[in-house]
Amino acid sequence: MQALYDFLPVVAFFVTLKLADVYAATAVLMLAAVVVAALEWFKKRQVSPMLLFSTGLALVFGGLTLYLHNELFIKWKPTVLYALLALVLLASQLFGGKPLIQKMLEEQLSTDARTWRTVNLGWVLFFLAMAGVNLVFVYRFSTDAWATWKIAALGVIALWAVASSLWLAQRAHETKP
Repeated sequence: MQALYDFLPVVAFFVTLKLADVYAATAVLMLAAVVVAALEWFKKRQVSPMLLFSTGLALVFGGLTLYLHNELFIKWKPTVLYALLALVLLASQLFGGKPLIQKMLEEQLSTDARTWRTVNLGWVLFFLAMAGVNLVFVYRFSTDAWATWKIAALGVIALWAVASSLWLAQRAHETKP
């Protein structure tokens, strides 16, 4: 449910783009991102790092889009987000004690170190591929097609999460209570 809540700004962007233009949609995205972050703050007295990061990117890239009246900035936001996520995951594997995926999921799931590294690297490659596909849509397709991809990307991410979870579950060890 939280993931759906976090994606409301993207849905608001898409709907506004269909009704108006990319600049109105960008303003709505920025406002919706701040509202979602504020609601999380009031509800939990904290904002998840991912939501905070995504909101910051929406404000920076959205602000540049509106100020410079250039839609390329908002179209590049997903590419930057995906690339940074890939970088963080890779850095956790190379320089951290444990891959980030392991740190996030080890309370629910126990498996060997190789499996954690493999799934973490899988996410790195997935996010790099998503960044590349976004750039193809930015430069080869219309803004409308790009926005449709942006919505479809949410489903692609959900499918990858399910596939990785199933793959991990097959390799899981029973956890001790």
